[in-house]
Amino acid sequence: MSERLDYFALSPEPFRHLMAIEKHLHKSTLGHVLMELVKLRVSQINGCAYCLNMHSTLLRKAGEPAHRIDLVAAWREAPCYSDRERAALAWAEAVTLLPQHQVTDELYDALAAQFDETEIVDLTAAIANINAWNRFAVPFKKTPEIEAAMSA
Repeated sequence: MSERLDYFALSPEPFRHLMAIEKHLHKSTLGHVLMELVKLRVSQINGCAYCLNMHSTLLRKAGEPAHRIDLVAAWREAPCYSDRERAALAWAEAVTLLPQHQVTDELYDALAAQFDETEIVDLTAAIANINAWNRFAVPFKKTPEIEAAMSA
């Protein structure tokens, strides 16, 4: 499969802004592993091979056990995620699948029990940002960097 076009080269300015959001998020109190788990789950939902490869590789580099990476698609049934991670993953699914899911008060209350208000905003920004990345990588068939992942 070949990429349809190099969107970053053709119009780099929007991606500079997405990267600025990423830079801000890396300074947040959410934590690297939590953000990568969320990005992995959103990328699964959106079917983004490029981002799935990237975020699973980053989780492995961070020392995450394989089972936590492998089971993120079934996080509700898997006992290896904390209450904080479960709240973030539920929020990520609801925000990503807005037409199919209600972002209910119950869901928000569960999130608010685990995160402060600034963290909730940052988490939502992380979810929106990975959705934006996915929405470029999928339609333009961004090729996963498999060789880089295999050497990690």
